[in-house]
Amino acid sequence: MHTRLSTWTNATNIEGGINYLRDTAVPLFHQQRGYRGLSASVDRSSGTVTILSQWDTEADCDASDSVLGKARDEASEILGGTVSVEKLEALVVEIDTPPAPGSVLSVTPFSMDPAMVDENLAWFIAEVVPQIKAAPGFCALRNLADHKTGRGYVGTIWTDRAAMEYQAEGARARRQTASDTRGITFGEAASREIVFVDTP
Repeated sequence: MHTRLSTWTNATNIEGGINYLRDTAVPLFHQQRGYRGLSASVDRSSGTVTILSQWDTEADCDASDSVLGKARDEASEILGGTVSVEKLEALVVEIDTPPAPGSVLSVTPFSMDPAMVDENLAWFIAEVVPQIKAAPGFCALRNLADHKTGRGYVGTIWTDRAAMEYQAEGARARRQTASDTRGITFGEAASREIVFVDTP
């Protein structure tokens, strides 16, 4: 599965942007071949809004660019701030409880030697995923990456902020181990609230 990640920073009208997504943009998504749903998350303190859409294939994602690019421009006029767009492959998707508004997303960027992506992915699936899934309050997990650059994100979704914070120390320890033994570099973890989910 492939994804498009659109991120606005320094947004000034978050509620207006989410309303536009729900009322105007989502019907356009439903018209696109290969569309498999989206979620929107926000960090109001920093004015960050992220929309993650999911697609059957990279070609489906690319084919939707012209229509959805116009919608993204309109959303940007409402949201304000600056938008960036990334296309990533969903290498791991684990869903125990479908994400819902009010749940909390923790996102950690990473980078590695592109030649190590597959080997590190096998390690992640075997060693890390079971630990994350065993934590209380776990809902879902996604590992998104670009094989060509070795860059990506691990996103975990939790029932609430308390559940996310409970497992935070273990997450930091796992990142340190991965950095020391697997050659993976991590950026700063960020947390956001899930505010909208569409599942066609």
